[in-house]
Amino acid sequence: MTWPAAVAGTRLCPAESIPDGEARGFTLSDGEGRPVDVLVARDGDRFHGYLNSCPHAGTPLDWVPDRFMAPDGEHLACATHGALFRVADGRCVAGPCAGDRLTPAPVRVEDGRVLLAADVAAR
Repeated sequence: MTWPAAVAGTRLCPAESIPDGEARGFTLSDGEGRPVDVLVARDGDRFHGYLNSCPHAGTPLDWVPDRFMAPDGEHLACATHGALFRVADGRCVAGPCAGDRLTPAPVRVEDGRVLLAADVAAR
C-alpha cells in the first residue's frame, strides 16, 4: 500500500534537531487514520528514514522515545532483542533477523527541514 499523496512532503522536523549519529521518531497517519511510526537517523549530512518496526518481531526499535542507536553509536538497535541495523541501508547485521532490512521511509532535506518523500510505502 502506498501512502496518499497528501502525506508526501510532510515536514518532520528541522534538520538540525537531529544531531549527527542520532535518530528521532515520528508518528504519522497512513491516510486512513491509523498511526504509522517512522524514524529518521542522521549520518553526517545524510538522513535515512525507516518504518519504526523490527522486521523480526514487528515491535518498535526504540526502548524509550528517540533511543534508537546502539551503544556503539554506529547502528540502529532493536530494543526487543538487540538486533543491529546499518544506518545507511537498514540491513540487519546482527541478531535473529540478520540479512533482513528495515522498511525504508524515504526522506529528503529541503530548506533545512526533513520531509517525508513521495515514494513511502507502508507494509
